[in-house]
Amino acid sequence: MSLLSVENLKISFGKKEVIKTISFEIFENEILGIVGESGSGKSVTSLALMGLLPKNLAKITSGNIIYKSNDITNLRDKAFQKIRGKQIAMIFQEPMSSLNPSMRCGKQVEEILKQHSNLNDSELKAEVLQLFEQVKLPNPERVYKAYPHEISGGQKQRVMIAMAISCKPDLLIADEPTTALDVTVQKEIIILLKELQKQTKMSVLFITHDLALISKIADRVLVMYKGEIVEQNTTEQIFNSPKNEYTKALIASRPSLDVRLKRLPTVSSILKKEEFANEYTAEDRLQHHKQIYSQIPLLQVIDVDKEYISTTGFFGKKERFKAVNHVSFNVYEGETLGLVGESGCGKSTLGNAILNLEKATAGKILYRGIDITKISKAEMVTFRKEIQIIFQDPYSSLNPRRSVGETIMEPMLVHKLYASKAECKAKTLELLTQVGLDETAFNRYPHEFSGGQRQRVGIARTIALKPKLIVCDESVSALDISVQAQVLNLLNELKENFGFTYIFISHDLAVVKYMSDQLLVMNKGKIEEIGDADQIYSNPKKPYTKTLIEAIPKGI
Repeated sequence: MSLLSVENLKISFGKKEVIKTISFEIFENEILGIVGESGSGKSVTSLALMGLLPKNLAKITSGNIIYKSNDITNLRDKAFQKIRGKQIAMIFQEPMSSLNPSMRCGKQVEEILKQHSNLNDSELKAEVLQLFEQVKLPNPERVYKAYPHEISGGQKQRVMIAMAISCKPDLLIADEPTTALDVTVQKEIIILLKELQKQTKMSVLFITHDLALISKIADRVLVMYKGEIVEQNTTEQIFNSPKNEYTKALIASRPSLDVRLKRLPTVSSILKKEEFANEYTAEDRLQHHKQIYSQIPLLQVIDVDKEYISTTGFFGKKERFKAVNHVSFNVYEGETLGLVGESGCGKSTLGNAILNLEKATAGKILYRGIDITKISKAEMVTFRKEIQIIFQDPYSSLNPRRSVGETIMEPMLVHKLYASKAECKAKTLELLTQVGLDETAFNRYPHEFSGGQRQRVGIARTIALKPKLIVCDESVSALDISVQAQVLNLLNELKENFGFTYIFISHDLAVVKYMSDQLLVMNKGKIEEIGDADQIYSNPKKPYTKTLIEAIPKGI
């Protein structure tokens, strides 16, 4: 039986139509998945169902949203408040920005219950603790008193789920609820949502850009593209025999764990039916490894520690925490070393120590035989040219007040790479072309680009100094699957053309396997396992590595 139906819905932002006549139903006691890339209209649709479309920007121009036989399309705010939270609830993508940083977690959940129930203070607390137990939060009493910054990402997401299910809604909308989480935490959240759905018999609308993930949770799937539903069917039918070309392209553009390709297929290349010789054979890989591992190492990390000291309270005891603990490995010129592990394992801290952004507490980091932990300020200038970083979030790492051209030119001018500003500009225009942007990008600003395009700008700025070693810190984790494929292809092309060496840090193991020659698995500041990427994936030796690999969503 239908719980909610969307009938010929159209939504416009000003004159631009972003949702183009979509129709679908959500049945009682089912999980419906919506997949598609950024800009496909997934989140706009969910906001319309919640009555949360921005008033002055967006407008439903035609169609209806029917909930339990009632038309809620143009419901007034006050009437919608009785439904929102109590009957239709939502889990947002980023728990840190959805939770109030100045309120304790327990009190935030109590607020929702106060609005929709008549419980007294002691009953409210008991209900919140029971909800925290239901979403399997460790030590509910501690989380009740904790502020959001004092708990992990996975725990924050569980608090958001507790808040969403607190009033026992009929429909739960989960908008990209696992995007920023590690594969193991992601798996836990998916299992939790499935269990809660079985217990409560609520319907769930699960929105994501990850097709493999949706296969693990949804009964039916809608595929959206440019504001339209291009295909809807059972999950099994969508994965085993997709009919729409776009759906086929989305499924094909995810890095495979079984086959190694020279170039990843992208949505656009598949839709255009482009063909190219694409297999990267075991023999190709063997020859490449013979070449790179016969050299002396470019970088040697020897017994590196990074320790932090924290003090609790005014007269509190000093506590020592080792984020990186006695780590040693080598990186060779032309190699891509993959660095994986869950949040808090020390991989980004290690990356920062290699970049000399944070000083190692102990050990040596030798770059071309020179210990960079002991170099002078003058030597640091040369070092900064040689080792660069591509950040996770291109938007926050680009200056919104500077044009893209100025941003890319800046390091060239600082390091006096060229004789004149005109030469720097010519080189910048060349770099824009190399990363797949045109020359018109020079005078545009970061907000005028998509996420994938901004990451290309970040890459252009990184390679402007012609570095030898590049640290890619979660540099594709925020991108859609097809955009991710484009950026990974670009990184590999640049590596071939310029002889770059990469340290590729990520919690997405499928991506790291595709990119890496060697793989380094970190856990609690230590190296858990190190070796050839393919061998570790096919035959992991440590239980922790096995757990990480088993948590990767692999599709039906």
